[in-house]
Amino acid sequence: MQQLVNILHDYWGHKSFRPLQLDVINSLLEGNDTLAILPTGGGKSICYQLPAVVNSGLTLVISPLVALMSEQVEVLNEKDISAALITSTMHPVEIKRTLNNAVEGAYKLLYISPERLQSDLFNEYLPALDISLVAVDEAHCISQWGHDFRPSYLNIGALKKLFRNTPFLAVTASALSAIEADIIKQLHFNKHTIFKGSLERKNITYTITYTENKIQNVLDLLSQQNTSNIIYCRSRRQTEQLAKALQQHGIEAIAYHAGMNPEQRANNQKAWTDGSNTIVATTAFGMGIDKSNVRLVIHYDVPEHLEAYYQETGRAGRDGEDSSAIMLYNQSDLQKLKDSTSLQFPHYEYIRQVYQSVVEYLQIPIGAEPYRNYDFELIDFCNKFDLKPLQASRALKLLEQDGLWILSDAVFSPPTIQMLADRHELDNIGKAYPDLNLVITTLLRLYGSLYHQPTKVNLLMVAKHLKIKVEVLTAILRNLDRMEALIFNEPKKGPQLFFNHYRVDSKHLLLNTERINALKQAHEQRTKAMMEYIISDDTCRTKVLLHYFGEEKTDNCRHCDYCLNNHSSTTITKAEIMNLFSEKAEINITDINAQFPKVNSEDISDTIRQLIDDNILGLKPNNVIFKK
Repeated sequence: MQQLVNILHDYWGHKSFRPLQLDVINSLLEGNDTLAILPTGGGKSICYQLPAVVNSGLTLVISPLVALMSEQVEVLNEKDISAALITSTMHPVEIKRTLNNAVEGAYKLLYISPERLQSDLFNEYLPALDISLVAVDEAHCISQWGHDFRPSYLNIGALKKLFRNTPFLAVTASALSAIEADIIKQLHFNKHTIFKGSLERKNITYTITYTENKIQNVLDLLSQQNTSNIIYCRSRRQTEQLAKALQQHGIEAIAYHAGMNPEQRANNQKAWTDGSNTIVATTAFGMGIDKSNVRLVIHYDVPEHLEAYYQETGRAGRDGEDSSAIMLYNQSDLQKLKDSTSLQFPHYEYIRQVYQSVVEYLQIPIGAEPYRNYDFELIDFCNKFDLKPLQASRALKLLEQDGLWILSDAVFSPPTIQMLADRHELDNIGKAYPDLNLVITTLLRLYGSLYHQPTKVNLLMVAKHLKIKVEVLTAILRNLDRMEALIFNEPKKGPQLFFNHYRVDSKHLLLNTERINALKQAHEQRTKAMMEYIISDDTCRTKVLLHYFGEEKTDNCRHCDYCLNNHSSTTITKAEIMNLFSEKAEINITDINAQFPKVNSEDISDTIRQLIDDNILGLKPNNVIFKK
């Protein structure tokens, strides 16, 4: 154990593990397939990154979140833990070079999306990879009955058949019991262990507030504190409108949503991370955000299900300090929640219409080759085909879940260059094309790593060195790429649609109606649970939330809005406890509780624990407390 603690400290700077991290790591090092259900902010990534440092082979990490993978790879390399990433935007030659490096043992971790498992090139290299651990992030995506099913995750099961003796780790923040069983089944776990941390966040106060003036409520809440906050809205337009309204009232607020220019989105995120108090965001915000001191999460709009609510509120108080999660609602929100299922599951003819519109928008002929990325701007698409964005986006998502394509939000990918030609070949190119020679020598002088790996390049800076326009430099680099002297990955900004099937006539498009109907029923159940959570006024919020995820809590949390409004207990002081010991040297804790019938037993236990920690009282067997 000490070796693992030393590694944790040397690479991550932590002196101790968070709950269950060490158990998960030991299980993997013992060769067990492992399912780890750890709450948001529970440190899931260390559960596979640290074993990667210990193991001699390669840890293969499968995740659907490209931006998060890219960030983790960058951070790992800064820690001198060799890691690489393969994405669909990379040049085939660059992918091949990365895989060759992986075969040669150049990396401790290799990150891929689940779609990569369908690649012929990847599968050619797969048997030669010395894989010592496979980590499946966001593992709930493998379940067809979950709220975030991704069909590409079903390919991971075949990987387990190829690496039968290699331990697999599946990690997720929360999962219903049926989804837990589905994860184990779909991943073909052998001898396996399950570690499930309590989902209770004892430092978060849950509050549900009915209001007809949400903006005023938000202003009142933000005026009470000078802390870091997140406000969640359901629409992109709402985030910008609310941020603007707050700014007009003198509150420093920043908007964030997936439709923003990627640079602006990154800048807004950085501004908030570096110190700006309030960010108004859609649910696109928060995955992988490492900011532990968020004190307040406000839901300006009602989430559709408790899974999203739990995940988003869980971004508050990751440092363990007291924090609040407040949901604002009115009758309009409740009606939207009731209507959401019909909006989320449009009729089949509409889904076929959206499919036809997509292939026309992208100009894909029938029978065209699959596995190609296209720029896809939702608003532009909807405007051209007179579609409502909300309904169209849901139809796009259902078709994505049927495995027809993969949608990704706008993520800025900076330009990268990697040299392919050797020095002799470059000399020949320089003699034949003197104008290209100056570009090559300038690049090699400015970036020493071009021969070793794809390197991010500042095109504006290089162009200034060469005293040419960026457009001219870009044209030269494209030419060198065509000559196979180098690989030039141009910057990408917009959202992408990865088309991964042979296009068919929309009239002959086969839809998995059985699955869609089952998902519709599950959605109705989730919205019903959300509704009951909101309008419930006779139960502890924490108990309701935990019960939904299959965790039972006997006592009330004592700090949600229900408990605070209905708590009949009085507080108890250390002095009141010590008064009981004025005539007795020891007392059973049951007798102590009987002396304070109006005080919650947990309050009494907490006070006794403090006195034990202060070395004033002691504990004997059978819950006997004695005075020292």
